[in-house]
Amino acid sequence: MPELFGSSYSRSELMRRVGRLEQVAGVRLVTLGDGIGRGVRVIEFRTGSGFMFDVVVDRCFDVGRCEMDGRPLNWQGNPGITAPWFYENDDWGWFRSWGGGMVVTCGLDHTLGPGEDDATNFHQPHIFKTVHYSLHGRVGGLPARLVGYGERWEGDECILWAEGEVLQSAIYGEHYLLRRRIETRVGSSHFTIHDEVENVGHNRVSHMLLYHCNAGFPIVDDGSRILVPSLKTTTDYGVPIEGYRTLSAPIKDFTEACFEHELAPEADGRVPVAVVNRKLGLGVYQVFRIGQLPHHTVWRMMGEDTYGLAMEPSTNRDAGRWDAKERSELQYMDPGEVRAYDLEIGALVGVPAIDDFENRVEKLAHAQE
Repeated sequence: MPELFGSSYSRSELMRRVGRLEQVAGVRLVTLGDGIGRGVRVIEFRTGSGFMFDVVVDRCFDVGRCEMDGRPLNWQGNPGITAPWFYENDDWGWFRSWGGGMVVTCGLDHTLGPGEDDATNFHQPHIFKTVHYSLHGRVGGLPARLVGYGERWEGDECILWAEGEVLQSAIYGEHYLLRRRIETRVGSSHFTIHDEVENVGHNRVSHMLLYHCNAGFPIVDDGSRILVPSLKTTTDYGVPIEGYRTLSAPIKDFTEACFEHELAPEADGRVPVAVVNRKLGLGVYQVFRIGQLPHHTVWRMMGEDTYGLAMEPSTNRDAGRWDAKERSELQYMDPGEVRAYDLEIGALVGVPAIDDFENRVEKLAHAQE
């Protein structure tokens, strides 16, 4: 039964008060009409609790804007939403169309830094012997096929949903299909993503996946805190690890840094992570399953302009593809194989909610001591 405006309503009680559900909540498909995002389809979700978010259909069915009571939860990059026809897929072109948003998908056959790797699995040595991989792969720049969206009542609960499919494919290359369902409920302050990645081709192919979940101002601000159940934290950037979980105000000429965590999961395998602003009484959290995404990194950028933080559950370590190969950790998918991934993202509203989540995280770390 959804709770709206301080009261709980059954379906019949709510629909006696409104002519259409969209008066209080709903799902709407719109198209952006100007600038570098012109023509991009966006699905707008409103749950009625003050929580809203956009699904960017033409950029991998990723989640863009995300707000709670009009206050942004996500970081937005200065390029903004970029249509896929402007996407640059050279070594570092990802940065020219990384508009931020709450969730940016990286993969499906490669994540992290660019470079060349062996292509003998595609059996065309007379054409090419290696494959070039750009930063964070190709899938984030591809448009989805919109399968459907809408509202569905199940008794007194109303589910808001959208489904899309993203094809990453090449002649003499990988042939992946990502099926994605995004779901929330009327009255809720979180959403879930269920992904199924299938190798629909006939070659064994590498598989890497990373969810770049981006938080920004005002949650990211001086004194904000990262909450993560880490048993051990490492970084390759030569910067101090001590104190990295407390954020600062913007710093001129700041150099980004990434911090990788050895995780302590809950009994059912779930891992809770958040960034919170106690002064504001607001935070954004993620929950994922360690069996699906065993690695986690925080991208921390306290510089001017590009001022934000990303929580990044992943199939691989932050060192990337070639490190994974050396460790025999690079994953592969056989023809017809399917992998499933689940991610929950939501708002923490008020200091009590932040306290409860922090206790949940701290309990995991202390249980391993």
